[in-house]
Amino acid sequence: MTKPLRILTTEIQPWRYLKDRAEADLGFPLEFIEKDFNSAQRTAAFEPASFDIYDQCFHNLDIVWYWRAVQAIDTARITHWDQLDELARVSPAQGTKALGDVPASRLFVQDDMTLSDKPSAQISMLPTFYNFDSFGVETTGLSLAEDAQSWSALVDPQWSGRVALVDEPAIGLFDLAMALSSAGIMSFEDMGNMSVPEIDLLIDEAKRLVASGHFRPFWLRADEPVERFQNGELKLASMWSPTIVEMRRKGIQARQVRPKEGYRAWHGGMCLSRQLDGEALDRAYAWLNWYLGGYAGAVVAKQGYYMSVPEPVKDHMPKAYWDYWYEGLPATQDLEDVAGRVAIRAGQVRTGGSWRERGQHIAIWNSTMDEHNYVVRRWNELVAFAAQKYRSTKRAS
Repeated sequence: MTKPLRILTTEIQPWRYLKDRAEADLGFPLEFIEKDFNSAQRTAAFEPASFDIYDQCFHNLDIVWYWRAVQAIDTARITHWDQLDELARVSPAQGTKALGDVPASRLFVQDDMTLSDKPSAQISMLPTFYNFDSFGVETTGLSLAEDAQSWSALVDPQWSGRVALVDEPAIGLFDLAMALSSAGIMSFEDMGNMSVPEIDLLIDEAKRLVASGHFRPFWLRADEPVERFQNGELKLASMWSPTIVEMRRKGIQARQVRPKEGYRAWHGGMCLSRQLDGEALDRAYAWLNWYLGGYAGAVVAKQGYYMSVPEPVKDHMPKAYWDYWYEGLPATQDLEDVAGRVAIRAGQVRTGGSWRERGQHIAIWNSTMDEHNYVVRRWNELVAFAAQKYRSTKRAS
């Protein structure tokens, strides 16, 4: 019996809607191991024998590469390599200038096994889907929503008590930094790679905002903000595209903001475990090629994600879906989500424009900084402080 290809992944991968089709096309079984971002990274770094494919993001790559948990990918074995979008291959891509972990900066494997943007025949991680994130705002009856055009809205006193950030240090930290920078409260020498004093000041400012009641408890999974917006607890929060899709499906009036300063971008990718060889390695390459073949891209598009090889995706999507998700045009009909439920109504428009327009409006990439371990300690301290504050407030009421 053929052993399944084991794919270590996170919630942003809609694998439940891909598994059956992929197994039928590939002719071998797949096993998906879903964990949260931090747990997936730890598993990938320290247990390379427990997976075959590591499905994460470029800003989570440095640690697994440092521990040599993954092996280089031969681009000659990637069918669609020449069609790969330059956003992942070139640093910086045309029309972009952004801080942080630009994917191409750690894409190519050099002779000494370091990573850089200098093209070579081997890569560290195969670019898959990506997106441009910001924050969401609930717009029902709120004239304030029209003022939310800047990251500074996250720390604007007008929204006090109705704001939440995502609990992920390589993501939520930058939402907070963009907000404090845009509001003129803090400045950074290099926001994508902060110093210890800058990190300390950032966390201290965040604690002040928690203590004053400005921030509500942090959220961890993408579905959490939906309920919290629905029950009226939140009006403004760090938000990912699938959350906006679900909010629209449930009739919550919300939009993702196109911040004047630029988006916080991220790029997903897949790595090969260092343990792979022989037939198992062949199956892994077959999976990578299948994933870029178009079908998977058409599925993830319904979550609002773009694929690094867009042309095959277009061939697998009805024009109405492509026009809405990729071209930023009004929906010409009701559109379904990944589960086949109507989520986007005819006439609705995705904020931010086409994927090309959004891709040229990046302020910063999700990043793992030099002081990552220190960031994680201070961030966990902040999240615990917020949880304690919330428990105390509930007891008092």
